[in-house]
Amino acid sequence: MSDAKNKIKLRVLLPLVLVVSLFLWCCPASFFGDLGDVLTVTQQRTIAIFAFAALMWIFEIVPNWVTSLMVIVILLFSVSDKSAYFLMNTGDASLFVPMKELMRSFADPVVMLFLGGFVLAIVASKYGMDVTMARILLKPFGKNPKTVLLGVLTVISIFSMFMSNTATAAMFLTFLAPVFSSLPDTDAKGKVGIALAIPIAANIGGIGTPIGTPPNATAVGNLDSLAGVTIGFSDWAFRMIPFVFVMILFAWVLLCAFYPFKSKEIILEIKEERHRKTFRDYVAWITFGITILLWMTEQLHGISPDIVALIPLCVYSATGVFGKDDIKEINWEVLWLVAGGFALGYALSETGLAKAMIESVDFDSMSIIVVFVVAGLICYFLSNFISNSATAALLIPIMIAMGKGLLQSGNADVFAKFGGQAGLSVFVAVCASVAMCLPISTPPNAIAASTGQVKTNDMLRIGLIIGAVGLVLGFLWVTRFFPF
Repeated sequence: MSDAKNKIKLRVLLPLVLVVSLFLWCCPASFFGDLGDVLTVTQQRTIAIFAFAALMWIFEIVPNWVTSLMVIVILLFSVSDKSAYFLMNTGDASLFVPMKELMRSFADPVVMLFLGGFVLAIVASKYGMDVTMARILLKPFGKNPKTVLLGVLTVISIFSMFMSNTATAAMFLTFLAPVFSSLPDTDAKGKVGIALAIPIAANIGGIGTPIGTPPNATAVGNLDSLAGVTIGFSDWAFRMIPFVFVMILFAWVLLCAFYPFKSKEIILEIKEERHRKTFRDYVAWITFGITILLWMTEQLHGISPDIVALIPLCVYSATGVFGKDDIKEINWEVLWLVAGGFALGYALSETGLAKAMIESVDFDSMSIIVVFVVAGLICYFLSNFISNSATAALLIPIMIAMGKGLLQSGNADVFAKFGGQAGLSVFVAVCASVAMCLPISTPPNAIAASTGQVKTNDMLRIGLIIGAVGLVLGFLWVTRFFPF
């Protein structure tokens, strides 16, 4: 089946993507309606590249990170000030984007923030810190099935704030495998509840910090570079961690109602490898603690979280805690995917396309609530079928451009009260994370489906309810706490 799908992608979908992209690249500007009256050559090329990225990400003809890489390269060759001469023969060099700015997307400060998070996660796994923390954090929840379920949801969500959602889900699946085998067949519903708790907590938990999931990083990075709005690590965490725990409590009540336990007791054993603590173990723990502390106290010391993220990379590398083999474990695919989104957003802004789009829309006639609802629903729908990272990379730059228009309209005061560009962008990031209706929606969902305990109908039912509540609560929460 996979070979057949690949053939369809390469023989049908890829030619379709190329035809659409080339048409948008070469067609008369009048095709774009009123926008075409002011459209420049580089802006039209950016529209074509944006369409190429969107279709490639939606159809997943190649891995998403490959599409991001291609987007950056195509932008460099076609809209940068170092493009080929025949592509720059437009008569106005100012229409082109500085090459260095596009290249900078590979080392954007938010990419560095993510890099530091990956290093912490790799070291935590390598030195057994994750197992130790899981044992300590789950111990207070006892043996009662309901409280154990709450403990699983809570602890997974905490781990997902600092580790890859996929890695967290995979790790806890290993921890919980004995629970599935120990529960009797008569407790089938309880098994489903625990299996569903893994992706729910991993997906929701990632909302808590800027490094929790790529959509958060996309929102933070684009707001900083395109809107001049800086959201620090602590700014985000102090606002969104409470949201995470409200959603986790709701998910707990929901799972207990739909998938009640018959067993009176669950024994959750997480075995920890005992070994003599070495100098590197202490370095791993102390550096981990200092990094988290510095992230959470940014307002006291003023050190950028992007700079703090380089501390563990530097200390761990210098002391041998993090070696050359560990570098291979960094999720470079996510870093390149995020970088591609930043480059695309920068091109939209610097070619003047975002401004042209803003000027072509009558924002005075738009309801602010409708803007939020439509943006959230589009993001939620797309994220259930394609990567939430790709969805955020596509939508957030557009939302920022739309936000600029709203700030210049008669609805500016209302929009500002709803959080402005920050509120709209963060809301879209939240909508991407609460989309978890299908096994294909997120990697944690696929991991839960692999247990054999969860049917698609179970995931769809719970996913729709959590998604609906997440959209409504996310809107109320973000518009209340993100006016900057």
